[in-house]
Amino acid sequence: MRRTTATAIALTAGITGLGLMLTACGPEDATGADGTDPSATSTATSGTGGTGGSGSTARPVASTPAKTVPPLNGTAHNGLTISDGTRFVVMNGTRVDFGTAVRDLAWSPDGRKAAFVDGDGDLVVSNPDGSSRTVVAKNPGNQNWSHPTWQIRKADTADGQPALNNLLFAARKDGVSRLYGVPATAHNATPALLGLGHESGENVKPLPQTGNVWPSGGGTYGASVYANSTDGQVYIRDDYLRQQGAAITKGSEPASAPVDDDGFVFVRSVGGHDHLFRETPGTDGPVFKDLTPNATTDYTEPAFSPDGRTIAARTPDGIVTLPADGSKAPVKVSGYVGLPAYRA
Repeated sequence: MRRTTATAIALTAGITGLGLMLTACGPEDATGADGTDPSATSTATSGTGGTGGSGSTARPVASTPAKTVPPLNGTAHNGLTISDGTRFVVMNGTRVDFGTAVRDLAWSPDGRKAAFVDGDGDLVVSNPDGSSRTVVAKNPGNQNWSHPTWQIRKADTADGQPALNNLLFAARKDGVSRLYGVPATAHNATPALLGLGHESGENVKPLPQTGNVWPSGGGTYGASVYANSTDGQVYIRDDYLRQQGAAITKGSEPASAPVDDDGFVFVRSVGGHDHLFRETPGTDGPVFKDLTPNATTDYTEPAFSPDGRTIAARTPDGIVTLPADGSKAPVKVSGYVGLPAYRA
């Protein structure tokens, strides 16, 4: 076991590492940071006729539109990005046009590649500015694919473990969700169903094979966590030496820490609001801490910064960040609402 609680994880199929170089990103799109056309004007029509039929006609009158104040955009110089299903991704203090709808954007650990579900529902990998898009796996239709996450691992010759460069994601068909994996360098590949075996021991129940959503990978061993929408549990998945897994706690939308054996953050409802909780391994088992005990709004869809020190989360009013240890209250950094993610 690499993890002091239950597991330390990875897939069995190996793929070579990413070979493409980082390209410049952050071009400002033509609509401006607030999504409006800076050259747009508007006209208003003023009617002067009263009751009794004066015969006057409405005349177009030029007016100066009220200046639109762009939403707070706190994504400059910190790697934070926000995707909302449109073609524009909030990043680098501006909005970048990816040329296609971008849903559930995730970044490779080295920041050189973006993975997302595009407007056709396919799993796509691109450069950080949306260029050089490759369809890694084409949606066969009648499926909803969501929340891709990278699984990267270096080869371990001592333990006979191959290198990994995979994408894990959830696919829902006919109302049933399962987890799949595909090599991140593939082209129009067919994803493989992920194995979800339980830990060894007597009277250990099989793990649920359906209802699994929201996978999140992290660390150097290919570890991942995911949630089950049926039983409301967060699970950890391990196949570094052999595939196994276990339920850890009640919650949803987990995000694995980027540092090995550093736990994960997840969402749990408390007192009518969604709170952020942090799980870390302890000597006598997992330790859980409410990072937002005074929540007066819902905190959802958390994401770790690459150094593991900061957590970003979604609220109904935008994106907040807070220390990963919960030592300070969340601070709003963006008025854009969407899925936060960090790019190294």
